[in-house]
Amino acid sequence: MTTLPSKSTIKLAPAQSHAEASSSQVQNQPPKSQKQTTKAERREQQERQRAAKAATKAAGPQPGGSNQNSAQAKKGAAPAASTSASVKRGGKGPDGKPTKEMKEVTSDDARGLRIFSHFGLPKLPGPSKGDIHPAIIRLGLQFSEFKIAGANARCIATLTAFKTVIQDYVTPPNNTLSRHLLTYLSPQITHLVSARPMSVTMGNAIRELKLEISGSDIDLPEQDAKNLLCQKIDDYISERITIADQVIQETAGTKIKEGDVILTYARSSVVEQVLVGAWDDGKQFSVVVVDSRPMLEGKKLLSVLSAMGIPCTYLLLPSIGSVITEVSTVLVGAHSLHSNGAVFSRAGTALVAMMAKQHSVPVVVCCETYKFAETIQLDSFTKNELAPVGDIFSSFPLTRSKDTLILNKQPNLEILNPLYDLTPPSSITAVVTEVGVIPPSSISSIPLALGRTTL
Repeated sequence: MTTLPSKSTIKLAPAQSHAEASSSQVQNQPPKSQKQTTKAERREQQERQRAAKAATKAAGPQPGGSNQNSAQAKKGAAPAASTSASVKRGGKGPDGKPTKEMKEVTSDDARGLRIFSHFGLPKLPGPSKGDIHPAIIRLGLQFSEFKIAGANARCIATLTAFKTVIQDYVTPPNNTLSRHLLTYLSPQITHLVSARPMSVTMGNAIRELKLEISGSDIDLPEQDAKNLLCQKIDDYISERITIADQVIQETAGTKIKEGDVILTYARSSVVEQVLVGAWDDGKQFSVVVVDSRPMLEGKKLLSVLSAMGIPCTYLLLPSIGSVITEVSTVLVGAHSLHSNGAVFSRAGTALVAMMAKQHSVPVVVCCETYKFAETIQLDSFTKNELAPVGDIFSSFPLTRSKDTLILNKQPNLEILNPLYDLTPPSSITAVVTEVGVIPPSSISSIPLALGRTTL
């Protein structure tokens, strides 16, 4: 005896087959474009995607390995242990407290202070594209090792190396010196920038050199054109640096009186010339040299001044508060001078200037006009460099050798030595240049004082 199907089963079967047919038709249909779908359909699709992501996160990784891992294995992806972002975190113990297991960070993630990662790091220049002259390679190594430091010294060394490059340059056939030499100098400049970020002085000098090259006469013989360019470089060094320093020395020397106590920070070649020149003129004064780690540049200035018989006092930056009340004038140098009157100089200059202003001591900045930058800088965070690492922190009494006191980088230690800081114009009394003594509020008029619209 056979059992007949119920009415509900008879009615449901066609509906089920119809639904399967309709679903197969929907799957076989090509997907609608974004323009064909309505706003409600797009919103519904987004909701489904969010729900799928939430379900995936709630489910967690599967015991047998996720699909992503299997896909990576098929593609030949590197194991997770070799990636620079691999971090092992300590879990919680039975009592709910975190264990003592520390994070294991690879060497690529050793830098902890990521907000300072944009600071220029002193590094050995790597292989550069193009034909690099041996003089540029040697200069790049000296820059990276801080064997040549200071705005004036770096600019003079760069221009002197470019003289050698120009003299050894040979114009290829079917080319002109005024055009091809600019192309030849580009990789040389890039190589120097890879060793240390370009200073304002180097940028202004290179810009002037490029203008001279582009304006050279194409009818001149090649050797005569190269000799003329080298003469232009010598004139630039003489007029904008050497003679400018002599004028600043005479002008700033008049600000030093008998019995004054002059305070200076770190070492500036211009300030050194001012102090030596004033002493040679017969003026009797004393100098307080304030210095700071890690470079301790003031020691070199101290050796020069003390060898001449000038009474000197040497102290580190944290002790400036104990002597600032006895100081007559503060003389400092500058790395660059900005159009808003701010001075970019060795880190610590801003602290010295602010302390002097607090005690009504005049702050005089000695700076050549070729250090002028038409930009406006408001802080020393957006653009800066890092001084070389490896400072020796002496502990007293010396129970260990100094070689064991060198502080090196560790996974949980970041050594940060910013090279420059920004002194606001409100802390500066005057700026002595070769065109005269200028208040900080009139720094933007320096190009007009030189008879040109720009530097």
